[in-house]
Amino acid sequence: MFVLVNLKAYPCDPVAVATAAHEVSEATGVRIAIAPQAAHIDAVADTGVETWAQHVSPVDHGSHTGSTLAEAAADAGAVGTLLNHSENRLKLADIDASLSAADRADFETIVCANNPDQIAAAAALGPDAVAVEPPELIGTGTPVSTADPDIVRDAVDAAADVDDSVDVLCGAGISTGEDLAAAKDLGATGVLLASGVAKADDPKAALEDLVEPVA
Repeated sequence: MFVLVNLKAYPCDPVAVATAAHEVSEATGVRIAIAPQAAHIDAVADTGVETWAQHVSPVDHGSHTGSTLAEAAADAGAVGTLLNHSENRLKLADIDASLSAADRADFETIVCANNPDQIAAAAALGPDAVAVEPPELIGTGTPVSTADPDIVRDAVDAAADVDDSVDVLCGAGISTGEDLAAAKDLGATGVLLASGVAKADDPKAALEDLVEPVA
C-alpha cells in the first residue's frame, strides 16, 4: 500500500512531518510520500522522504506567472504530482495538459475524482493512478472506505474497465490503520490523507498507527 500525505496549506512544520514519514517508511518498509506546498518541496525532499507536488500547471516554459512548472518542481526534488484534487479542480483538457507536463518531468501521477464515472474519465487519460475522494468526506475523519464502501469498489471496477494498469487509491477521511486495511480490502492500492497526519499532535505516531496493518 502507498501512503501519500497531502500537507495542503496547513500550519504544520513540513520538515518535521517529512522527517517522521521518512523514519516510519524506513522502519516499516511501507512506501510513504509527502506532498508539501511548492515553496517547501526542496526542504521536504532534503529529509530523504519521497516528495510529491500538490499540483503542476498545464503549461510549458513561458509566460505563465503564478503557475507551478513541472520542471521546477522536479528541480526542487519532487518525483510525482497530484492533479485535480477536490480543492483544485481542473477541466478535463487541463488535466490532460498537466499530465503531459508531468510526463516531461518524468513524474508519477495521481488524478483525483469524486465518483466512479469521473474515475473512468480520469483513467482514460493515462495517469499512473487515480484516487476516489468524495468531497463531502474530506477532512471529516469519516473514511470513505467505511462510509461508502461501494464507491471504492465501483471506482476500482471503473478504472479496470478502462485501463487495468491504472492503480486506484482511496482518499477522504483516512486517518487510522483500520481505514488503511479497509481500503486495501476494497481493492485500493494506496491511500491519500491530510489532516490525520498534518494536524496530528504526533505525526510519527499517527503514521505508525496508520501503516501498522500492512507493515
